[in-house]
Amino acid sequence: MSAEHLPAVNAALNALSTALLVCGYVLVRRGRWRAHGMLMAGAFVVSTLFLVGYVAHKTISGDRTSGLGPGPLRTTYYAILIPHVVLAMVMLPMILTTLYLAARRRWSAHRRLARWTLPVWLYVSVTGVVIYWMLYHLFPALGAA
Repeated sequence: MSAEHLPAVNAALNALSTALLVCGYVLVRRGRWRAHGMLMAGAFVVSTLFLVGYVAHKTISGDRTSGLGPGPLRTTYYAILIPHVVLAMVMLPMILTTLYLAARRRWSAHRRLARWTLPVWLYVSVTGVVIYWMLYHLFPALGAA
């Protein structure tokens, strides 16, 4: 796979992670804990694959945002990007701790933290797809740079 395909693959991984998270949430609400655990583990694997692909792409291609120019689209882009990046840094320890608590069967603590982890993880996954769309479809010249 070439570096030019990595952004689309990464966006697809983010979308898949979102779907797994939502399905996992629905299953836990229905009392299907084993299926929930499997989907959440899948979301973790998919998110890990995204992170590897993201780092690979940034290492190979660098930053594409220098050509955004001034204006409301740039402001909107950064209004989405900044909380996305901050929460992406915060979510990794949250996810690892939530998974650790589940592995240790510390269900009460797991549930307390998961109530915060899920919305952060969903926000980062969804905004990752939005950021991809903005960079490679709304501003297609940036994707070609």
